[in-house]
Amino acid sequence: MMSIPDLIRKKQDGLKLSDDEIKFFIKSVSNGNIQESQTGAMLMAIWIKGMVATETMALTQAMLSSGEVMSWPSEWAGLVVDKHSTGGVGDKVSLVLAPALAACGCKVPMISGRGLGHTGGTLDKLESIPGFNIHQSTQQVQGLLDRVGCCIVGQTETLVPADRVLYSTRSITSTVDSLHLITSSILSKKAVESLDALVLDIKFGKAAFQKDLEGARKLARSLVGVANKLGMRTGAVLSRMDAVIGRCAGNSLEVIESLETLKGRGPEDLMELVTTLGGMLLLLCGKASSQSVGSRTVLDSVRSGAALARFQAMMEEQGVTKEAAQELCSTHCDYHRILRRANHQVELQAHADGVVLDIDGLVLAEVLHQLGAGRSVPGEPINHSVGAELLVSLGQRVEKEQSGRLQSALSLGAPVHAHMHAPHSLIVQSIYPE
Repeated sequence: MMSIPDLIRKKQDGLKLSDDEIKFFIKSVSNGNIQESQTGAMLMAIWIKGMVATETMALTQAMLSSGEVMSWPSEWAGLVVDKHSTGGVGDKVSLVLAPALAACGCKVPMISGRGLGHTGGTLDKLESIPGFNIHQSTQQVQGLLDRVGCCIVGQTETLVPADRVLYSTRSITSTVDSLHLITSSILSKKAVESLDALVLDIKFGKAAFQKDLEGARKLARSLVGVANKLGMRTGAVLSRMDAVIGRCAGNSLEVIESLETLKGRGPEDLMELVTTLGGMLLLLCGKASSQSVGSRTVLDSVRSGAALARFQAMMEEQGVTKEAAQELCSTHCDYHRILRRANHQVELQAHADGVVLDIDGLVLAEVLHQLGAGRSVPGEPINHSVGAELLVSLGQRVEKEQSGRLQSALSLGAPVHAHMHAPHSLIVQSIYPE
């Protein structure tokens, strides 16, 4: 007879768990036949001792099999795609990319998560829009894809229930950055979508879980290798995560910046990620002859307004009133008529003349987290109005007492540090399946 304490001890000793032992652990998690402390102990043992490739594959498959697997109409064959990022500061790429891909003829059943550690969650951002409902059944997801082409939803009770438990436990046990747990968590959620193609945005840098390029490459190889064995044609992009993507970090502010991007007024670094990831997906699913052609197609969908129209339709289909959706997507929108504005704002001023050469995204994210933009324990409410808007950019010359604004619901007790570093492209390397 297997027992959870025996399996924990075996992994603590650095021994390989068999497929059946991993299945037993995941089944116990799914059925609730395991104490929370035991789940945490196993995650910590995996974090310390690691897993071999066959264990990671078995863990992913066991989590995938812990619940329902989606299926799609035969006429959608080759069109079902998705993207996943390993987390960043101000990372609102999904909000722009999903409707852009839908406008290009793809079906995008994006199952997203909430904030994890210092990184923001796509679902938290969307819930800052009054009425936006991230809770959709499998049948409702298929209807959304049929009518709109995209949706952004949370995990249902029947989709990868094991991951829902492990995901929240990782956050409170400091095991978020385990390569093996990241791989199984990401790919189990994506595999249940029955995807034809998947693109992964692997972050590295000061504000990422992976701090160096080699660590990002190692994670990318793990993800791409397991994903392709699961039948998803998968590629990865390695991108820098030192500062903030775009100019805004924080839930409602990131929604505003996403809408501005869909209206053709977005920051260059955000559009670089959107078009690169989208171009790779269109290539992988056969809708583009090359990544560059795919990138131009995605860019055209934004410039033409087609992506914005899909985002508006998605909002309406997921519970936002037609009037609010139309107002948010209008050319000259007063966003704070609909989205919550913080009660207090603090402006940070430059202490001397100089040039902005670096912005510490991790410090900013940690400050915003403490002010209420994130959660310290699962289920804790967050303040959607907390956020920061950067009024300076890398390479910009600033004068003494020139301001950068931090929007918050509380008083600010820590500065945003600006150091010296030259502007650079976010994209470092693209990795395609063999």
